[in-house]
Amino acid sequence: NDNQSNYQTLLKWSTFNSTPLSKSTVFISYFFPLLFLLVLAGYIVTSSTTFATALSYLFLINLIVLGRFMNRIQAEIANSSNIDKTIHQYSLLLQKIEEETFQSGKLIDLQQKLLFKKENASVHLKQLAGLFSKMDSIGNFVTAIVFNGTFLFNLHVLKSLIQWKIEHAEALENWLVVIGEFEMLNSLANMSYNNPEFVYPTLNTNFEIDFTNLSHPLLNGKIRIGNDVRFHPESFMILTGSNMSGKSTFLRSLGINMVLSGMGAPVCASQANVHPLPVLVSMRLSDSLSDSESYFFAEIKRLKQIMDELESRPAFVLLDEILRGTNSDDKRNGTIEVVKKVIGKNAIGAIATHDIEVCLTTNEYPNVLINKCFEVEIVNNELHFDYKLRDGICKNRSATFLMKKMGVI
Repeated sequence: NDNQSNYQTLLKWSTFNSTPLSKSTVFISYFFPLLFLLVLAGYIVTSSTTFATALSYLFLINLIVLGRFMNRIQAEIANSSNIDKTIHQYSLLLQKIEEETFQSGKLIDLQQKLLFKKENASVHLKQLAGLFSKMDSIGNFVTAIVFNGTFLFNLHVLKSLIQWKIEHAEALENWLVVIGEFEMLNSLANMSYNNPEFVYPTLNTNFEIDFTNLSHPLLNGKIRIGNDVRFHPESFMILTGSNMSGKSTFLRSLGINMVLSGMGAPVCASQANVHPLPVLVSMRLSDSLSDSESYFFAEIKRLKQIMDELESRPAFVLLDEILRGTNSDDKRNGTIEVVKKVIGKNAIGAIATHDIEVCLTTNEYPNVLINKCFEVEIVNNELHFDYKLRDGICKNRSATFLMKKMGVI
């Protein structure tokens, strides 16, 4: 996105072309302009043609000196395209942060990171924006000739830009981190403000996850239907249900609310007690023509990543209709083995499936696996979904009924 692009561009610019000018170049940048001023003063006083001729030669010498650095100046301009606008925007953001009076210790600490060399970060960025503006003057032919022929103007601007990079490159990265942190916190605060019915979860370290009236935060609050769900340590849910019954939405609700819990944000539930865990998901993968990669292989790779992650740390795992790219027997047997492998690594989570045989695995692991389902009813020749989570295995099916109703079969 644009913000990430701006961030990367700024960091790249802060280290690009940052070798200081040589001492001889710095000396020349002051010597010839100063000599030009002295000769100009002599001409004004005496009106001597000798001084006039010397002025002409010094003017040309300054332009020749500038010409030696034109490639570097043009490279600087090319690599700072549009950065001046970004810098201006960031300076306004930082100024807003600097002017606030915070009570939170975290926000105060972030604010203090914006003080550099006894000046606020916004001041330093405004100085940089000013240097960019001056450097752009080289695009005006007449101004560039006059200013550089007399004072080597753009060479001095280049020297100032390089010096700014040397002094501020590390601080600039820290300021961008502070801006990102404030944007993140502001987004979470905005979500909390706009959803007063959401609750902040209580936290535990016992690998227990308990949601009351859990739902998806992006669903309309007037129509969304919540569900109660609880995971004890090492418990794993096998979820069944007909098409459109709400399985995938429920898995997404679990996933996004677990992520929100880990971020310190409120969750879409009336009550929650959570052990924050990393969330590992295999859901809605896609194939890739450019990589010659099938859907099935993409899914296998993702499952391998999940298994590797579980080797190093416990996690909350969500699997939605895995192994859809193979035949029924392979899918069923493969899914059962994946479930066994996941619970063998003491993961908590859920898997959605249409294979009833997978549900029978609970007979082998009654203390770990639990069956839950979403049901569908046919009322007045119409499908009716209540989206309520139930105990057990789904008994009703909707696919054949729906295809007949739509005239497919």
